[in-house]
Amino acid sequence: MTFKPLRLLLIFLICSVFMPAAQAEITVLAAASLTNALTDIIKHYQKQQGVTIKTSFASSSVLAKQIENGLPADIFISADKQWMDTLYEQGKIDATSRKEVLGNSLVLIAPKGQGFAVKLAKGEALANAFDGKLCTGETSTVPAGKYAKEALQNLAMWDTIKTRIVGTEDVRAALAFVERGECAAGIVYATDALISTKVEVVGTFPESSHAPIAYPMALISQSQEARAFLDYLSQAEAGKVFAHYGFTRLQP
Repeated sequence: MTFKPLRLLLIFLICSVFMPAAQAEITVLAAASLTNALTDIIKHYQKQQGVTIKTSFASSSVLAKQIENGLPADIFISADKQWMDTLYEQGKIDATSRKEVLGNSLVLIAPKGQGFAVKLAKGEALANAFDGKLCTGETSTVPAGKYAKEALQNLAMWDTIKTRIVGTEDVRAALAFVERGECAAGIVYATDALISTKVEVVGTFPESSHAPIAYPMALISQSQEARAFLDYLSQAEAGKVFAHYGFTRLQP
């Protein structure tokens, strides 16, 4: 009987040695427009590195507010600089890890087969080019909507079209409205239009009509696994996937 505690201890030690180590887990909060590209990258990275990566895709504004309220996460990838700047000012991100690797462009879309002719230039009458609503992200908070409003204002189109704009919770929601024909037109990122077979691009907004579209990314936690994945996102292997989905690579 005196050997029973020792026997139990030996069994525990043996089990501890041969039990597989728990996989490291990373939580990534990313702008909705990154959904397809980042999902593909993560699938490959998980197999390659043996880590588990959880994701939440939404409007950058929604995600930033969740981080402000203490949502546990490791990496934040925003679709505009303002929300990342806000988190920096609050001390919510690791400023030394911040980088901008990806870019995008802004396009006007219509349901497939229902395109219309319009020139995206100052003074052109966008409001007269189609009937119905124009969908984009919420113009006061959602990055795609903010870029859209800026472009329309700079092209002197805003005042004549603003009452027909439907603001959505994120850019993918705007895309879905146009795909279903609930909006006759939409303003989304070029990468969103590229993944859809149900819309067509009517035109691309001049780069000079809005601020450069960039995707700042940064660490929220000090996880070494998260840091390694963040570094991977700026490497050539991940870059090929981003390029496949239409993202541009920004110069360092």
